[in-house]
Amino acid sequence: MNLSIYQVDAFADKLFKGNPAAVIPLEHWIEESLMQQLAMENNLSETVFFTASSQPGVDFDIRWFTPSSEVNLCGHATLASSFVIYNFLNFEKGKLVFNSKSGKLEVEKNDDWFIMDFPAWKPEKVYTYPGNLRKALGVDEILGIYKNRDLMVELNSEIDVRTARPDFCAIKKWNENVIITAPGKGDIDFVSRFFAPSIGVDEDPVTGSAHSQLIPFWAEKLNKKKMHAAQFSKRGGELKVELKGDRVSIAGKCVFFMKGEFTL
Repeated sequence: MNLSIYQVDAFADKLFKGNPAAVIPLEHWIEESLMQQLAMENNLSETVFFTASSQPGVDFDIRWFTPSSEVNLCGHATLASSFVIYNFLNFEKGKLVFNSKSGKLEVEKNDDWFIMDFPAWKPEKVYTYPGNLRKALGVDEILGIYKNRDLMVELNSEIDVRTARPDFCAIKKWNENVIITAPGKGDIDFVSRFFAPSIGVDEDPVTGSAHSQLIPFWAEKLNKKKMHAAQFSKRGGELKVELKGDRVSIAGKCVFFMKGEFTL
């Protein structure tokens, strides 16, 4: 069996920025264990697989894998898949519909932008949490702790997010993904970082799915629905986001890096 593989930098407008994803189109599903092995071999934060869907109103079924496990939602790999489908697989509809473990996901192409429609996961304040958060995250002060899918920690400022020094070994023991976030400066409404060592990703460069929690949180806190977000990491990335009722809109660009083939 010969398969194609694409590597795409998502949430980026130039190479070596944003978040790289491996994209593997399939004619039919292969064994889950094989998908996991391929993700481990690629050793990127996500390897994404999709096949043509037989469901009415759905174009493709999609699944995402980190080097160590499958996840229920991934933004940057969905963005990268959309880029491949439109630019290499001759897809011509104005809107692309995926079916996933998080339900239907729509992606609309607008020039060089890909606009994803994702679920809104409003996080709730929690009072029980694992370990010593301040020490493990390498921060001086925490304003609030919230959770939906991931643990979300609110900090004072953009500088606190940028200068946090997480202890990944400590975080890994919690079996939690952790978002840290704070208000932004200038035209950036809010900033974040994302740590997921328990699923094989110490720090993710740009995390679309984390914004399913961040957008409803900051929309309420800032009293605005359309926002500009930035995720701090060595590569970094920016997102245009909007709260739309029980859904969120996440927009970004992609840059093509390479295409290859492999035989199984």
